[in-house]
Amino acid sequence: MDTQALSQSIGDLTSALGDPTRRGIYIAVREAPDPATASQIAALFSIHPNVARHHLDRLAEDGYLEVTRRRPDGKSGPGAGRPAKCYTATAKEIELHFPARRYDLLSELLVRVIERIDPGNLGEIAAAVGHEYGREIAAEIGAPNESGFDLAVSAVARAMTGMGFATDPDSDTRRLLTSHCPFAETAAKHPEVVCSLDRGIVSGLMETLSDDWRPVQVVSHPGIAEDCIAEV
Repeated sequence: MDTQALSQSIGDLTSALGDPTRRGIYIAVREAPDPATASQIAALFSIHPNVARHHLDRLAEDGYLEVTRRRPDGKSGPGAGRPAKCYTATAKEIELHFPARRYDLLSELLVRVIERIDPGNLGEIAAAVGHEYGREIAAEIGAPNESGFDLAVSAVARAMTGMGFATDPDSDTRRLLTSHCPFAETAAKHPEVVCSLDRGIVSGLMETLSDDWRPVQVVSHPGIAEDCIAEV
């Protein structure tokens, strides 16, 4: 891929999937067993149907989703009832294949920068940065239509997934289980910084999305392949 084509690919990818809610919506449609409607996406992400439709149409315009029509009885083609506009994922490639170590190297160097700025407060600095970012993301996605701890935890899990984590909610134990961390090896090498950053992000999200929450504790994974647990 030449430089011009690479720049265009990066621009297209950032434009279409740079918004965390839109990334989450794309993942939801891609993983759904059946074509999804704007109403279904709106309910899943607790957003207005018009907002959901905007994200879906933008993804369709950029080639990441395709539009189909389905009647209320679930069948396609002519028949009674106005067909609903549905969305399915296309086969368009969404990954740019750079060496993964470049991202790990960037994370590693940023950790070293923090260590030099204030070596005595690494965790506090990382948690504060994460908390601020979590609140920004929460304000962007909006509060769930209904209140409740379970809904807030689910919204947080979706937001974390949109940021590149593989996070599943467990409301019964008040936990978020993360099986994939985008910080990879850096998290294992510098858990004080990275896990504090994660804790701050979850805290910022929960603080904004739920009235029923307590200080977040993150139990870091002992190995890259093991789950990280955030207790909320």
